[in-house]
Amino acid sequence: RIYAAPKRERERERERERAMKFGKRLKRQIDESLPEWRDKFLCYKDLKKLVKLISAPQPSSKAEAEFICLLNSEIDKFNDFFVDQEEEFIIRQMELQERIKRVAATLAAAEYGRIGTEMVNLHGEMVLLVNYSSINYTGLAKILKKYDKRTGGLLRLPFIEKVLEQPFFTTDLISKLVKECESTMDSMFPAAAPAAQEEAVMMVEQGVFRNAVAALVTMRELRRGSSTYGHFSLPPLTMPDADLLHSLQLPSPIPIL
Repeated sequence: RIYAAPKRERERERERERAMKFGKRLKRQIDESLPEWRDKFLCYKDLKKLVKLISAPQPSSKAEAEFICLLNSEIDKFNDFFVDQEEEFIIRQMELQERIKRVAATLAAAEYGRIGTEMVNLHGEMVLLVNYSSINYTGLAKILKKYDKRTGGLLRLPFIEKVLEQPFFTTDLISKLVKECESTMDSMFPAAAPAAQEEAVMMVEQGVFRNAVAALVTMRELRRGSSTYGHFSLPPLTMPDADLLHSLQLPSPIPIL
């Protein structure tokens, strides 16, 4: 009994550290994402502020309604963005495959180089979208855990069950597209002249490449033991992250900065 209070205080301190760690991780991920994606991530700070108002000594009923409304709005935002990106990636991949067929007979080194560049960039963006799903789900699970703990509510379980059925959480299709892209690159680069390979490597947008590698590191971190581990944990990666990292390095010596 003597040590009960210090123990509770240590637990609260660890919880604060975990929350702060995720907030920093989310900010880092947003900063490292593509500029046009940065307003599509979870409004974690806004949700935290509302939780504080709800759990204040004099709770705000208005804050409670705003919290629920913002959660639902965020899910709609994630779904709209995720589905739009998936559709765009499908179209881009089909167009690139058509271009490959057209130049396959001629082995035009310059065109192979350009297509190779676009394939590597497309692959990197698709990996970023897988990470987008992971980090936003994790943010939702964490803010709901905070809500339940501070208010005594039971919102997390029913809300997460709803999230698991949302398009942005379903990454089977995007994972399949990543694998198809890798297969295309595997079959394409050996057939290209060495000059085309070198051109593809030199033309890759290193910003996308670095961001995709950073996303893989984040996905790895999110799937390690965390405060959301258990029923609400992220599922295992559909593709081993080591394989993804290896494919991002194919076939170039571009340094991972």
